[in-house]
Amino acid sequence: MKRLLGTLILLTAFSVMAAACGNDAQTLTVYSGRSEELVQPLIDQFEAESGINVAVRYADSAELAATILQEDTNSPADVFFAQDPASLGTVALAGLFAKLPVSATSRVPAQFADEDGQWVGTSGRARTVVYDTTKVDAAALPDTEDGFVDPQWKGRVAIAPTNGSFLAFVAAKILLDGEAATLEWLEGMKANSAPTYPKNSVIVAAVDNGEVATGLVNHYYLYRRIAEEGEANVVAANYSLPGGGAGSLVMPAGAGILASSANPDAALEFISFLLTTRAQEYFATETFEYPIIDGVAASPGLAPLSSLNPPAINLSELATMLDRATDLVAEAGLL
Repeated sequence: MKRLLGTLILLTAFSVMAAACGNDAQTLTVYSGRSEELVQPLIDQFEAESGINVAVRYADSAELAATILQEDTNSPADVFFAQDPASLGTVALAGLFAKLPVSATSRVPAQFADEDGQWVGTSGRARTVVYDTTKVDAAALPDTEDGFVDPQWKGRVAIAPTNGSFLAFVAAKILLDGEAATLEWLEGMKANSAPTYPKNSVIVAAVDNGEVATGLVNHYYLYRRIAEEGEANVVAANYSLPGGGAGSLVMPAGAGILASSANPDAALEFISFLLTTRAQEYFATETFEYPIIDGVAASPGLAPLSSLNPPAINLSELATMLDRATDLVAEAGLL
């Protein structure tokens, strides 16, 4: 009897150990530069549908990219889910992403995926001008960001010089116009006393509260404010710069699988989930971003993605200009 009891105890122990190992194998680690408030409900849905546990580390996208570079092939991350292509490109340039299958990258327009298959976009985010409709006539707004250095806009165009999306915009301007012209524009904004704020949402609130006439932001922050405050209580509106310069940039949030991932199949399942119709509808209705697969409509009131005029640049190359963008912003005295 004692021998039988000992055997049962031993078998039970092995079963518990096996179950634990099985659970570990089905735990996916995601480094997310998307905020918990925005994407955790979607991750919860993935867990419920797939049976895969997801452990998420939330932080700024650029910070997480730097962490992955430091961890190198020892990173515990399986997936890097970032808010911008520049952060994704930083990891891709280091050779730390696995190549995604065409079945994933072909789900989105070519400009929203890395040309070498290192990452794929998951939702679109357009640069825009938010403006106070009680103070600014849309017809008076310029065609490109260059118009905002005109004296008539002195003190009236808010920017967020430390924000990642602003730095990505500056990186795009370097690619399009060169360093000298980009520095000249930044110095022009400084000379024009452009008010500075820490992030996009604060700029939108400042414009809507009458503190500043306009601001350079990502499009969806206004729609989130409308959802919170009620459309009747919001006087701010968005204007898409039609000139095709850096101020017309459309950037995807996106994701890639770490080459060192211990769970590449689960990682691919997660990324594939982000490109399903139901996930894209979530981005459209809950985060007010652009869905980027065929057959999913954008949020009502949002300018159609096809109506925008983004510059023709390789978004993966933004990563090559991020450091220089930061340097130029500092050189212009905006930091």
